[in-house]
Order: sequence, then structure tokens, then C-alpha cells
Amino acid sequence: MKKIGLFLGCNIPFNRPDVEYSIRYLLNELGVEIVELEGATCCPAFGSMPSLDVVGWATASAWNLTIAEEKGVDIITGCGSCYGSLNEAKYHMDKHPEIKEQVNKILSTVGKEYKGTSKVWNVINYLYEEIGLDNLKAKIKYNLNGLKCAVQTGCHNLWPSKAYPTNEDNTFNPTRMREICEALGGVAPHYSTITDCCGMGALRSQASAKSLALFKKKLDVIKEEIDPDVCITGCNSCLMQFDAGQALLIEQKKLNYKIPALHIAQLVAIALGADVEKATALATIPLNGVITKIKGGN
Repeated sequence: MKKIGLFLGCNIPFNRPDVEYSIRYLLNELGVEIVELEGATCCPAFGSMPSLDVVGWATASAWNLTIAEEKGVDIITGCGSCYGSLNEAKYHMDKHPEIKEQVNKILSTVGKEYKGTSKVWNVINYLYEEIGLDNLKAKIKYNLNGLKCAVQTGCHNLWPSKAYPTNEDNTFNPTRMREICEALGGVAPHYSTITDCCGMGALRSQASAKSLALFKKKLDVIKEEIDPDVCITGCNSCLMQFDAGQALLIEQKKLNYKIPALHIAQLVAIALGADVEKATALATIPLNGVITKIKGGN
């Protein structure tokens, strides 16, 4: 039986615990034992410690990584920032022995040592590589019935690609999420801004109007080019932008249409038979039509 350490980070428990439920559900249904990472803390994400103190950032990340190492498991996360930050800290420590040495000197004061033995996965790559599309397809209870999906992989799930142990063959033409949607019975067409940032993260925190304007341009392209039933994100921050951010644009009368949004973990969990209310409890844009189509309606 496969085992994986579940790294929740800050964003998912605080903003979208329905994504946590979905990750837990899909892993259980796919026969993966979840190992709790007691004592795990913030990753910490970009715009905070990585911008100010490389060794401090790497030490905080290494703390989380050593928890998984001590349990003999890899890590999975549904947050692109966590995936990126933990992997980039690993990359810096593995490529720069002097940073690793400083980190381990700090960790030694609490009896820990970073060794670099645990991989960090996002949900996309774990489903694609460790579960496999054929195995995933064989487990689903609800076929997507041609549901048209606009996928948003997320910046920190893609770049810098050299820092990630597993990734798309071409990060400027990502296909893994599209293939997962198609394995579930949906369709996931390419669109011209598929790798564009959604505008979440630091931009949304510091310049909300610019963030939402950038996001609206992406949404308009998605609507015009493929007119999807739902947007599927690979990152919790992207989900917040596509869902709550979209609701803000509608409230501000800057958007005259709605496209429901789901995290890839939510979509897979629903296809596997999850409780829809629990899996989508905090969605802002109504998902009724999406769920009806998945459950076999018109």
C-alpha cells in the first residue's frame, strides 16, 4: 500500500478546507495511506522569508521536510506555493552545500537533520505518475460526461521547472491536467492563455484592482475561446481567484458571465464518489450545473 505525507500548509486549512477533504477522500479511494505530518508549519511561501533570508527560509522548509523524512514518506500538497517553496528550498540545499550546512546547524539545536530523501508532489503529478491515468479511470464512479474543462495548472506548479523532480514535458504547453480531466470522461481544450498567471498571490494582496484586471483578461479569453462548463485549477490560490475573485468581478459589475471553478482534487474526489456538499462546501460560484452533468443529468 502506498503511503504519503499530507502537507496542508496555511492556505487550504484557513481558506478552503473543502479541498483538504477532497485530497483526503481521493487518496483513501485510490488506496493511498495518509501519514499525518504532526508539527508541520508554513512552507514558507514566496514574498515572505525567501525574499529576505535564504537560510531562514530553507531552514523552515527543511523543518517540514525532515518530518516527512523521519516518517519515511514523500509529501503531497494541493497548494502551488507550498509545492514550489518546498521544492525550491530542496533545490537550493542540494545544489549549495554551504546552505545545507547552515540549515543543519540550526536544525541540530532541536535534534533534526535535513537529508533530502523525501520528494514533494503536487496532486497533479501524483495522480499522473504514482496513480496513473488507467488506474484512476478504473476507479471512478461518475464519468464527467463530456464536461468541458478549462484547466489552470498554476505558476508555482510549473516554474522554475529545473527545481522540481517531476513536471510537464513542456511547461509552456502543460498537458497533465488536461489528460486527467479527459481520463475522467471530460474534455479539456487548449486555449491561448493557458499558462498565463491568474493574478493571485502578492499582486492580489498589494494591488487588488490590477490583480483582478489581469484575471479578467484571462477569463475573457477562456470564455471566448472554449466557453467551458467549469475551470479546474491545480493550485488552491488559483482556485480562490477563479472562484471568490470571479465573484468580486461580478459584484463590481465588471463581468457579465459566471464560470464555476474546482480544484483538481475536488473534481477527482467527486468523480470517485465524494460527498459533494463536503467537497465543495466553500464554493462561491454555484456548481449545480457542473454536478448535475457529472451525475448524469443534462
